[in-house]
Amino acid sequence: MDDALDYLAITRLQAEYGDAVTRQAWDELIPMFLADCPVRLDLRGRTVEKVGPQEIADLIASSIERFEFFAFTLQNATVDVAPNGTDATGRLYIRELRQEREGHRWPTAYGLYRDTYRKVEGRWRFA
Repeated sequence: MDDALDYLAITRLQAEYGDAVTRQAWDELIPMFLADCPVRLDLRGRTVEKVGPQEIADLIASSIERFEFFAFTLQNATVDVAPNGTDATGRLYIRELRQEREGHRWPTAYGLYRDTYRKVEGRWRFA
């Protein structure tokens, strides 16, 4: 039963992340990450790395400011909770629907998140 509850809590975290990014609610995004959480983006030959919730939120905010419409959608997800019950890994397949301010084009982006999670004080966070 604990595994099922952890799975549900992590998939809820994934959905809350997508919702906060879509609404550009950066203050809600911050507590979803551990203080030392690293993010590494592979952008087709260029890698961007940031550490910590504020740097991550700033990166996302600056990346989507060129869009007049932006929606982050979750396509599929996997979660594997470690036997210790406090660590987990997962994959999150996403699609971004967006309209550029300049030119009004509608490019669609697809991506894969490979995440680690940690339960701290009873709550799952991106690690």
